[in-house]
Amino acid sequence: MTIDEFLQGDKFALLAGVELMETGNGYAKARMEIKPEHLNSGGVCEGGAIFTLADLAFAAAINSHARLTFSINSTINFFKSQSEGYLYAEAHEVFNHTRLANCEIRITNEAGELIATFNGTGYRKDRALPFLPIE
Repeated sequence: MTIDEFLQGDKFALLAGVELMETGNGYAKARMEIKPEHLNSGGVCEGGAIFTLADLAFAAAINSHARLTFSINSTINFFKSQSEGYLYAEAHEVFNHTRLANCEIRITNEAGELIATFNGTGYRKDRALPFLPIE
C-alpha cells in the first residue's frame, strides 16, 4: 500500500473532489476543481471546500513518515475568492518531531494567485501506517 492508497480512505475529501497530485517526505500537493456544489450563496467557493482541500494536503504531508498523525489544531486565512477553475494546495512540513508536526499550506488558483493559507499542527500516535515512509 502507498500513502496515496491509504488516503483514499478519506471519503469526505474524495466526495468533495479533492485529488492528491504529489506526495513526498513532509510534502504534498492536491487540487480541486471548483464545481457548482462548491459555491456558497455569494457565488464563490465555500470556505469549507477550501479547508478540505488544504486538510488533505496537510494529512498527506504529515503522514508521509508512516506514523498515524491527527490534526490537533488548524487555522485558515482567506485572501481572495474564486468561483471557477482549479485550486491547488501545496503543503510543506516545517516541524517534524516524535509527537508533534507542523505544516504550512498555500492554496492558489491556476494563475498562481494566493487564495488562502492554512497552518496545521498534528499529533503523532504510536500506530504505524501500512506503507513505507517516504524518504
